[in-house]
This record gives sequence, C-alpha cells and structure tokens, in this order.
Amino acid sequence: MSARPTSIQRLAWSAHTDCGKIRKNNEDSFLGLLVDAQGAQLLGKIGDADITKSDCLFAVSDGMGGAMAGEFASRIAVEKITKLLPPIFAQGAMGISSGFRDLLQEVFVEIHRALLYLGSCYEECSGMGATLSLCWFTPSWMYFAHVGDSRIYFLPAAGGMKQISEDDTYVGWLFRNGQINEREAKNHPQRNVLQKALGATHQFIDPQVGAVGLEPGDRFLLCTDGVTDGLYDDRLEEILRNGVREEAAPALVREALQASGRDNSTALVVDIIQ
Repeated sequence: MSARPTSIQRLAWSAHTDCGKIRKNNEDSFLGLLVDAQGAQLLGKIGDADITKSDCLFAVSDGMGGAMAGEFASRIAVEKITKLLPPIFAQGAMGISSGFRDLLQEVFVEIHRALLYLGSCYEECSGMGATLSLCWFTPSWMYFAHVGDSRIYFLPAAGGMKQISEDDTYVGWLFRNGQINEREAKNHPQRNVLQKALGATHQFIDPQVGAVGLEPGDRFLLCTDGVTDGLYDDRLEEILRNGVREEAAPALVREALQASGRDNSTALVVDIIQ
C-alpha cells in the first residue's frame, strides 16, 4: 500500500468507448457503480459523486472469442461485479481495507468460473474470455485488481505517471524487465498473446491486487489495449494532464482512433477532487 492517504470527499469521472475503424462490434465493456449498504447504483458516462458514505467502483473489460462471444464475455464480467460486490460492501460495514485482497480475488474467481461454465455449456461460447481491470474507490484508498492486458494508470497530483497494472503477456514481461523498449513492445508480433485471462482456456487465475493512497488532484486511467495500441505513454500523460475533466476519456479515445483504430478502444478517467 502507498503511505499517502488523506480523507477524500468527492471524485469525478468520464468514460468513452468506440468500436474502431475495422471491427463491426464492440467487445469492450465498462462499468461505473456507486455502492453503499442499501445496494448499488449504476453510474453514467460522466459525473461526480460524494464518497464519504458510499464507495465508487469502476472497471473496464475486453472480451475475446468467436462471433459475438467476446462481446458477451466482457458484458458478463462487468455485470457479475454489480451482483457480487454490494453484498460484500454490506457485510464489511462500509470498508474493505482489512481483507481487500481476499475479497477482490474472490470476485475475479467467481467471474472466471462463470465464463468457464458458459463456455463449456454453449458451443458458440466455447473459449470465450475477458480481461478485467477494476478500481474500488473509498474515502482514503483505491483498491485495484487486474487480469489481462487492459491497463490501470496512476497520475499523482505531484506529477509523473505510472502504469500500476502489469500486462499479462510475455511481451509485457520483457518490457517490465528492461529487455525491450516501449516501441519494440508495441510492434512485437506476440504483443496480444495473453498469459492470463478470465475464462478462455485458463484453468486457474491469480489476479494482481493492490492499493493506492489517495490525495486531491490524483487522476486514474482505466483503458483497454485499443487505446494503448496507438498511443505511447508520454502522449497518454500529455492528454490526461491537459484535458478538461469531462472530456478526458473522449479525447483519449478519439486520438487512439486517429493513431491506430485497429481495435475497440475504451477509456475511463477518474479524478480525485477533494
């Protein structure tokens, strides 16, 4: 965990998705959810919320599979979150700090099981799977869990940007270990070959789980690989630093489409206001 949390009262977000220039359907899904002891409320593409009495949860998922199976898989991933997390919130008496690792891991395992089950029951769903990057915002901490090659970026108020999720690919491992640079990673022929995903042919999953302490002015980006396919990290940071709050996600997707557009692109930007 980071050692920099303060008490946060409000956050704001913007989200945008596009199927791109080549694909006919959008296999990306995203989710915004306000969670309290009474249940969960779906959030729109743009908004702000008081998190002193409720938590906010955001997620992006990129599906894979034949025909419409990829679209179905990502939708299942985010819809399962809406059913699994409210009871956890209620049982935890407005707080997940003590056992967030176990809780988030269990959510991912349940989604994984659901995708495997559907894939085994229906021929048209055989082999379907999804990435999932999830951020749970409380008044002091952002807890996250991740599987796949969608990404979570953290832009601290003090400056700099870092990817806090790890791409579950061999190419991602090469990049993290300094064996290839960012340009080589983007052009590597195996860049889209996943080593981990929910469902698909993976028997077990081990999601990356962590936490970041919050301060006013912090910004977070959740995005699918359609965004990062065409945009280097320095350009991502430039857009995020200079963009108007409610236009941040649409601006990222528009530029990603101009730079590449080969894949579905989804961005979800969360700002810590005060």
